[in-house]
Amino acid sequence: MVTRLRGAALVLLAAATTACATGQGNQTIGSGGDAAWADSVLSTLSLRDKAAQMVWPWILGDYTAVDNAAWTRVEKMIREQKLGGAIISVGGPIDIAVKTNALQRAATVPLLIGADLETGAAFRARGGYFIPNAIDLGGATAFPYNMGIGATRDTALAYQMGRITALEGRALGIHMAFAPVLDVNNNPRNPVISARSFGEDPRLVARMGVAFIRGIQDNGMLATAKHFPGHGDTEQNSHLELARVTASRARLDSVELYPFAEAVKAGVRGVMTFHGYLPALDTTHTAATFSPKVMNDLLRTQMGFKGILVTDALDMNGALGTATMAEVTQLAVAAGNDVLLMPTDVPTAIDAVVAGVRSGRFTEARINESVRKLLVAKHQMGLDRKRYVDVEAVRTLVADSSNLAYARVVAERAITLVRDADNLVPFSRLPRTSKVVSLSIAPRAELSAGTTFNAELQRYFPQLRTQVLTPETVFDATAGAASGGTGAYIASPVPRLLPSVVENALRAADGSDLVIVSSYFGASSSTATMSATGGLAELIDGLQKAGRKVVLVSFANPYLAQDLPATPVFLEAWSASPLSQRAAAHGLLGLAPITGQLPVSIPAVAPYGTGLRRDSTAARSLTP
Repeated sequence: MVTRLRGAALVLLAAATTACATGQGNQTIGSGGDAAWADSVLSTLSLRDKAAQMVWPWILGDYTAVDNAAWTRVEKMIREQKLGGAIISVGGPIDIAVKTNALQRAATVPLLIGADLETGAAFRARGGYFIPNAIDLGGATAFPYNMGIGATRDTALAYQMGRITALEGRALGIHMAFAPVLDVNNNPRNPVISARSFGEDPRLVARMGVAFIRGIQDNGMLATAKHFPGHGDTEQNSHLELARVTASRARLDSVELYPFAEAVKAGVRGVMTFHGYLPALDTTHTAATFSPKVMNDLLRTQMGFKGILVTDALDMNGALGTATMAEVTQLAVAAGNDVLLMPTDVPTAIDAVVAGVRSGRFTEARINESVRKLLVAKHQMGLDRKRYVDVEAVRTLVADSSNLAYARVVAERAITLVRDADNLVPFSRLPRTSKVVSLSIAPRAELSAGTTFNAELQRYFPQLRTQVLTPETVFDATAGAASGGTGAYIASPVPRLLPSVVENALRAADGSDLVIVSSYFGASSSTATMSATGGLAELIDGLQKAGRKVVLVSFANPYLAQDLPATPVFLEAWSASPLSQRAAAHGLLGLAPITGQLPVSIPAVAPYGTGLRRDSTAARSLTP
């Protein structure tokens, strides 16, 4: 019965979205029924209704009762403001499906719903952990960060990741993936992209990104390449300030712009902007999001992109700075953006679009152009006929065994052994009675840290001792950077292991044969830092001075080792998900081969392409 339901659902999605498939020259313009429906709806909309189609608020995907105050505010906003779309955020799969149906019921014109699905639908659709027991509540299929996909060098796996993302996302009522990240992460100190990128080689990023795009768009969802024209070579965090990329135009053409050019050629349906200043493209000290030279002249005219242009979140300091939301909104429209994402004040943003037309800053025809694209996409998604999802079918489509099998393969293929100076890997050569200590360095909120990893290690080492070390967060104003040209400085959060925590860990490792130090910090976030956790260097140094063999495992920050004393073993797992924790343990134990290759160089540690191969000592197929 499950197979029949799954097949029927896939046929329905395919039938509703045949025009969405990737193809050159088919980025937005609908034909036949798509255009006719779009024009018929457009003709019924007032100027303010048209403006509202472009404004998409952020909505949490959590469970809320019908009379919950947070929900009634959202429902009223959708209904009264007549919005055209939304970006849905974190929640359990069923909760998100129920929420998107409720949003659609409140809308006059069907909503186009987007979500940041960078590592699959699980990037937003996870059930979380039940507190205080830290019980994993499950969720959608989770893949490693894109850099892990780059480590596999396998475009077929990137395609499957896109395919599964689309099928699961559509089952939840999501139509547009704000993915893939096509930024080339060629700056190891980048605090906001890092492992979200496929790597530092623009051609690898392009190959993997295009495969991911095809996987998404061949299976009924819109893909969005981000963050144009490239967020990789910066040390500023655009969530906190206006970022800067100072590369020459020639370098931008050969590196940053290359993956986006390939995505446009492949027919990517959406592009998301970068809140950053690139003087080689526009000398007016304007964020690329608001630059007609970047978005219209370069992206639209020179590169030929005809699709949906989405601003990155307008509530970010890199966009808002000291300007008003009304001014930011009008700048975004004037630059050619079609979707105004996450304004701080929805009615103000809508009114600003209307005021821009009334004042002659831009024409109503300009607004019609954007709205028509969005309406065409809605018809191509089949929303004129079926705007609701079948909540009962979610469990037949999301995180089923075949999807999880592919994700497991990707997680295992991504595992990268950067260093093994003493030939310790695989650990299966060690006696099962070895005294092994596993120290997990993790934020308080990372409830999954070490759970699956240690459980798998304990299968081989029954006497395994474990300890989770939680750094304290301090704020260092000197680590901030000037914000938005105001001269103000932003305090940066600096996680640090207290000396007493380090001392306790050193005592716990007394008499051990092997100490595994695993870090769950710093893959990327709105407040991430690529520096190693404070106190971690002292911990590793103390362990090695005491004669312990230390294995360093990073489940997040690929550049971790550059700030730490060299350890005999360094392994990168690219994600803290249970599947990646399992894959890391299996690689170290010889239960799965290790084949990953670094898609970045790690300064003073390893060059691009490094990856020691290890065969499995326990033969088993990795084919789904």
